[in-house]
Amino acid sequence: MKSHPVFQQKLGFNDPERVFQHLIATLTDTINDWSYFVNWSKVSENTKKASRLLNLMNSLVGHDNPAQELTDILTEYPDTAKLLPVLLAYRFKPAEKYRIKIIKEYKTKFEYDTYDFSAKGALPKADIERLVEFAERSGFLSQLANKNIKSLPDYFFGVEVGLDSNGRKNRGGTAMETMLEHFVADICARHGFEYIAQATAPKVKAKWGKMITVEKSSRKIDFAVNTPEKLYLIEANFYGGGGSKLKSTAGEYKTDFRRWTADGHQFIWVTDGAGWVGTQRPLQETFDDTDYILNLDMVVQGLLEGIITDLK
Repeated sequence: MKSHPVFQQKLGFNDPERVFQHLIATLTDTINDWSYFVNWSKVSENTKKASRLLNLMNSLVGHDNPAQELTDILTEYPDTAKLLPVLLAYRFKPAEKYRIKIIKEYKTKFEYDTYDFSAKGALPKADIERLVEFAERSGFLSQLANKNIKSLPDYFFGVEVGLDSNGRKNRGGTAMETMLEHFVADICARHGFEYIAQATAPKVKAKWGKMITVEKSSRKIDFAVNTPEKLYLIEANFYGGGGSKLKSTAGEYKTDFRRWTADGHQFIWVTDGAGWVGTQRPLQETFDDTDYILNLDMVVQGLLEGIITDLK
């Protein structure tokens, strides 16, 4: 459907190959705004939650026997155990259950030491010794003793800033959804349509009585727009760099297109980012096999509105 009149009206041509080349030529390098760099509210909140324990541990700074001091702190305040990995800029994954494995032998067989930071109630002496060993062998205690770290609350704040940088990839995806929602909400407001952000099949069924075929009922679709003629399902993402994820995403959306077209709905994929410049083949394959792939520039030019309203 790249021959839809909206392409001729908005772009001046509707030849599919020219539409695809226009899509590639108008990809944007970045959609980062000022919120991309650091989520300061999250950093501040995490620091505030840990402030009491951090102030207790601040006695380790410059201490001539930090191992004994940490032993005393863990004995009286076992919750401080949970801070040790964070102070080394380590964020637990759910499956780890507050445990860290360190390899100790690999030449003849693999053996590990496991350190438990779950701190459920008073800690046995043996557990405290293990935690102090972790703080010593990781080099953390020596940095405190040498005063290379002068304030644990300030240091913790800096660590949280560093850890938060790992969330930038997710913020890029969120920024894309936020930008697109501006247009979706505006189109719906002006034309009297309804939409759901982060739509699921149960939500769509409950609100509009329409069925969506999905592999899991928890599957979230970025936007569902309901018009008198059709339900439009819209996915949005941004890829600043290349990688295998782009190819797999393109393949998944071909499957979604076939499912949702069979359901009687329309699928629109809005994607952008310079990552597609070097990964054009899977994008073009999906472009050829589906109806609509747009980038943000094409949305700004009114193509998304033209498709959803059928140029009304």
